[in-house]
Amino acid sequence: MRVDLFDFDLPEERIALRPAEPRDSAKMLVVKPGEALDDRIVGDLPSLLRAGDVLVFNDTKVIPAQLKGIRRRGEAQAQVEATLHMRVAPDRWLAFMRPGKRIAAGDRIHFGHDGNSCFLGQLDATVIEKGEGGEALLGFDLSGPFLDEALHAVGHIPLPPYIASKRDDDERDRADYQTIYAREEGAVAAPTAGLHFTPELFAALDAKGVERRFVTLHVGAGTFLPVKADDTADHKMHAEIGSVSRETAGALNAAKARGGRIIAVGTTSLRLLESAAREDGTVPAWSGPTDIFITPGYRIRTADMLMTNFHLPRSTLFMLVSAFSGLDTMRAAYAHAIANRYRFYSYGDASLLYRAETSDG
Repeated sequence: MRVDLFDFDLPEERIALRPAEPRDSAKMLVVKPGEALDDRIVGDLPSLLRAGDVLVFNDTKVIPAQLKGIRRRGEAQAQVEATLHMRVAPDRWLAFMRPGKRIAAGDRIHFGHDGNSCFLGQLDATVIEKGEGGEALLGFDLSGPFLDEALHAVGHIPLPPYIASKRDDDERDRADYQTIYAREEGAVAAPTAGLHFTPELFAALDAKGVERRFVTLHVGAGTFLPVKADDTADHKMHAEIGSVSRETAGALNAAKARGGRIIAVGTTSLRLLESAAREDGTVPAWSGPTDIFITPGYRIRTADMLMTNFHLPRSTLFMLVSAFSGLDTMRAAYAHAIANRYRFYSYGDASLLYRAETSDG
């Protein structure tokens, strides 16, 4: 499909720089294909669900994956930044380097240094391979838990580019850019639909008889990469590592069998479920990398509903929601959201989408 079909104009002031307080007070636009749009708040979610429904959350935990350092090559040195996006070994990460032209295989990079000050801790790496588009494979001198500890010492929370370009990260972001149920370390971007949930909202959902189940997909920085191709067929997705436990798979299949609805919280949860699903929509235990790219024409097999934030124009995520509820439906929903001052992107408001039985465009 033509990528420009997924373009729209978003006023700069609609980009949220901080989350709503409290988190579940954020707006939520309910989108049912073929019906009128419904303006709600996230706290209304229990009233929109039924006993026996199942919410599927991504329990990945964001790590401080934004690193600043000095590249040394003989006597020459230069300042560089790395955004880690997928771990491939206990001591190796794929990373997006900036500026990419400053690095080459064999370079040594000393992280925790910005050229002005010297960090007490040391985190050094070697560029093992240089890929395309500024991507590189980094081999760190530390491994496993020791590397994890060093990342927490020298790294920054990797705020999305549309926030980082407007302000620096701070201590608030270490809590704000993390779901309350985050458990499995490894993401470099938050599964942002989950940021709206509070202990109070969980209690209300429990009282309604709505189940909670967890999957893990370590969200990579590739989620923010713009689609530069003119046609969706020419876009390459970066792989992310995920897993669905036997227990979660069994619970989802049981819910489907009894007529319960599956509500994916976030595009990451949906992408993982669709990666694991069999043709009939049942879900087995599953683990591995996925680079699934969901665009209109794709038949959603698992989730009946999708809770998600408002996404960037021309992004793979706007393409995904258009596959879920229909392109015409989502273009109308986004126009409504912009006109009614919804807040967009990672710290912004939510939408609750119902799956289209057939795509409307």
